[in-house]
Amino acid sequence: MSRLPKIERFKNEVESKYQIFNGIFMTLPFDQISNTGGLLPLFHELCVKGYEKGKNPTEIVQYFFDKYLRDSSDEERQSMLFKFIQYIERQVVLFDAIEDAAFGKVNNLDGRGSLRSVKDEAVALNKTEELAAYLKEFKVRPVLTAHPTQFYPGSVLGIINDLGVAIKANEIQEVKLLLSQLGKTPFFKTEKPTPFDEAISLIWYLENVFYHAMGNIYDYLKTHIKNPQEFKNQIVEIGFWPGGDRDGNPFVTTDITLDVAKRLRATIFRNYYRDVRKLRRRLTFKGVEEQLTSIEGMCYRAIFDVEILDFTASDLIEKLNSIRTIVIERHNSLFLDQIDSFIHKVELFGFHFATLDIRQDSSAHDAVFDEILAFAKAELPSNYNDLSEVEKINVLVEVEGALDPNEFKDEYTQRTLSSIYAIKHIQKRNGEKGCNRYIISNTQMASHIMEVYAMLRLCDMKEPNIDVVPLFETVPDLVNAPHVMKSLYENEKYRSHVKRRGDTQHIMLGFSDGTKDGGYLMANWAIYKAKEELTRVSRMYGVSIVFFDGRGGPPARGGGQTHQFYASMGTKIEAKHIQLTVQGQTISSKFGTLESCQYNLEQMISSGVSNAVYASDANDFSATDQATMDQLAETSYKTYTDFKAHPQFLSYLEKMSTLKYYAKTNIGSRPSKRAGSTELRFKDLRAIPFVGSWSQLKQNVPGFYGVGTALESMEKAGNWDAAQSLYNNNKFFRTLLDNSMMSLTKSFFGLTAYMEHDPIYGEFWKLIYAEYERSKKYMLKISGMTALMDNEVAGRASIQAREKIVLPLLTIQQYALKMVQDIQNNEASGSLEIYEQMVTRSLYGNINASRNSA
Repeated sequence: MSRLPKIERFKNEVESKYQIFNGIFMTLPFDQISNTGGLLPLFHELCVKGYEKGKNPTEIVQYFFDKYLRDSSDEERQSMLFKFIQYIERQVVLFDAIEDAAFGKVNNLDGRGSLRSVKDEAVALNKTEELAAYLKEFKVRPVLTAHPTQFYPGSVLGIINDLGVAIKANEIQEVKLLLSQLGKTPFFKTEKPTPFDEAISLIWYLENVFYHAMGNIYDYLKTHIKNPQEFKNQIVEIGFWPGGDRDGNPFVTTDITLDVAKRLRATIFRNYYRDVRKLRRRLTFKGVEEQLTSIEGMCYRAIFDVEILDFTASDLIEKLNSIRTIVIERHNSLFLDQIDSFIHKVELFGFHFATLDIRQDSSAHDAVFDEILAFAKAELPSNYNDLSEVEKINVLVEVEGALDPNEFKDEYTQRTLSSIYAIKHIQKRNGEKGCNRYIISNTQMASHIMEVYAMLRLCDMKEPNIDVVPLFETVPDLVNAPHVMKSLYENEKYRSHVKRRGDTQHIMLGFSDGTKDGGYLMANWAIYKAKEELTRVSRMYGVSIVFFDGRGGPPARGGGQTHQFYASMGTKIEAKHIQLTVQGQTISSKFGTLESCQYNLEQMISSGVSNAVYASDANDFSATDQATMDQLAETSYKTYTDFKAHPQFLSYLEKMSTLKYYAKTNIGSRPSKRAGSTELRFKDLRAIPFVGSWSQLKQNVPGFYGVGTALESMEKAGNWDAAQSLYNNNKFFRTLLDNSMMSLTKSFFGLTAYMEHDPIYGEFWKLIYAEYERSKKYMLKISGMTALMDNEVAGRASIQAREKIVLPLLTIQQYALKMVQDIQNNEASGSLEIYEQMVTRSLYGNINASRNSA
């Protein structure tokens, strides 16, 4: 490990290498316009200097045309801009590959947050017993989702992987060949992927990365923990949403759910088959080889025949333990570590590989119950919809049956009920861990949870082996969540269900929609307080809570510095599990290679240990700091909700941003908004295009709006010392502001400064810019920093490098958006279709360049 500071390592291993390989890339001929690679640096320089002089994107592009394409036709000029887009999005891929290759050199893999440092810290603090006890219960579970926050087709992901390997090995000729392949490989998808396509893409990471990284972590723990044979806790699990997440996605069918489960099972057996073959090359001993041959044949058959059900994961472990015993007793324990490593993987992954979650919106379940009521297919009173909450719950806990989905006419009812039968089928084939959670989006009341519990019992499951998981998202729902759960715990029948599930209740909390609803500060604080209160209520009833966080990549969707976030929870929040959604660029940036995956999984484990074992109650809010936090959150909430209620809020997004273009990108199977109406309504907006559109504008409003005003209000009221004390004392608040600084760092208002003079939206743009400046001023003041992200200079350098790469792309996008507006207003001539296509094509590189946002 180099002794150079991290920023120097980043400059040497990433920035310098990018300059070298980008120089090679720019000389490769990919198209009919041979001077594209020569002209792009000139255009980039014009963008930098143009914004410094206060020029707008249209002026910059027009100046470039006049200076370098004076005699070209409009079609040739447009073609050049499209070629620039193609080059730039491939430059982003190159940068990704170089960062991946340099990961182990830039980051200290054995430093703070690694398993080794966790162990050393326990020894130093004399807390080895506490650590061992905690690790016997603690789990982390990243849950991979297919939410469209990154555009890379599978072919490009493969090139990134191969490029990283070649760059790491300094194989210049191989890098050149792969860059040539990259130049010829299309990025644009002509059709939306199916949910099954999305699943296949993410299973690649399971097969090639998580399988090995999780195995290494478990091997280390089993080797270094006291009494390893007694340590049975599979500390890292993996969750999976593609094929199971029905919320707002009509393309997820029961067949797709079953097909994804089949593929997960087949893939884990393919990995087992490879490992068994490796073992057979070493365990060539009498009494062992025959058993391994039998296991090899069993795994091979299971790859292709999912209906082989005559053995379980426990049976396979038993066979391997038998081999282990023979090797110890008769063959001097030769290659015992390799046998143990394989056993550990079977303990981790069973026959399921990843746990598939089912998710649906509560409104869909309401419709199902209307259908069940109409067809009188269950013992429900005819006035069910008129009953009170308590009366509904009392009815729902009693119903049972074996409904046939095909007896209903409504397609959604058929799908919902058949998805429950699919869970039973998956559990039979893949084991209970294959699929054992049903998540209810938009949970607002106890009956929403009980309707799902009743549906399980109506689908031939009297005592379902399934966790019913409410998802609380908006600020009012988060406030009400403890009352909802209290009413359920007090219901004898539901409490019995929770007891059968190990006295454990899973609860999901949605950062994305929380931020969209209440703004950055209030969403995070409301979730924190909801966790505290839910923990208190649950402990009162003897229930252990598992919190599952719907955290996106950027801070505006709950992302940012994940490890610091979980290390700051305090003792009043149940912390035996860390579960969070991981998606898009966060999967590839944090878990895309073996080194980065193992490093970030270890960091997650370390954050839980740090909070629960080492920090103890040091992370808890004092009464004074909590009051300050309440005040800041309330001011921020009012500021954001007033902003959201501005008469130009929605039309600004619709007219001035890329919001409507997300649906045209074909990067995800799910529609970009919840309802099919042509009118844009705030409640229909999905969090990803909402946050993404602000990001494309380089305004990043959901990541900071209201924070500056909240801090300013403390200063104006003479309470700045209270805010400063909160920042100094509380790790959670510092982490929030650190993450918000990331949103500010990735903002660039010079790009859209021309909007200041827009006759309709000028004042609205000024409102946003003023809050940006205010937030920046007060975050620097409270942190004592002279520049944003001064405490994470390597991370800032990565952001700045990426922003520099995509600056011409953003300029082209804004130019095209302005042309669209001018053509629609009859203020310019040209092909509307061409410029709209230019906007859409420019989305990809900008989305992909944000991979370091988590």
